[in-house]
Amino acid sequence: MKYTVEMSNKLNELLERTYDAEKGFKQVAEKVENKALKDFFLNSAKQRYDFGQELKAEIRSFGQAPDKGGSTKGTLHRSWIDFKSMVVANTEEAMLEEVLRGEKEAIATYNDILQDKDFVLPPSTEGLLMRHRNAIRKTLETTHIFETAVS
Repeated sequence: MKYTVEMSNKLNELLERTYDAEKGFKQVAEKVENKALKDFFLNSAKQRYDFGQELKAEIRSFGQAPDKGGSTKGTLHRSWIDFKSMVVANTEEAMLEEVLRGEKEAIATYNDILQDKDFVLPPSTEGLLMRHRNAIRKTLETTHIFETAVS
């Protein structure tokens, strides 16, 4: 029983981060005019929605309840994006910088769970988390490309 609670706590941490990322991507999509960038942000938001659904299913498979909503930290991050977009001349570049920061933090969170030596992940969970992390890495790479293009 303790294992399933610990596992669901770790997955719920990722779920909160996923909610935050989805909301953040939607927020920045509303603020940009560039169609390619807007589409990228909206597709990333959809991807995070899908990740959330998969994480919820995995949490339920452990007999636990998924958390609802996002984290306070995520709300603060989105507020920072709002503030930066008001004071920075090139808002696309500023938003891409924030996306980069958020994606790097997401990858670090996934790595922390995947590399935790004190916690053995079931193969289904490990596969799910590795797939999510690798997709976030691709988003990070694409964000770098966009950042280079707008700077």
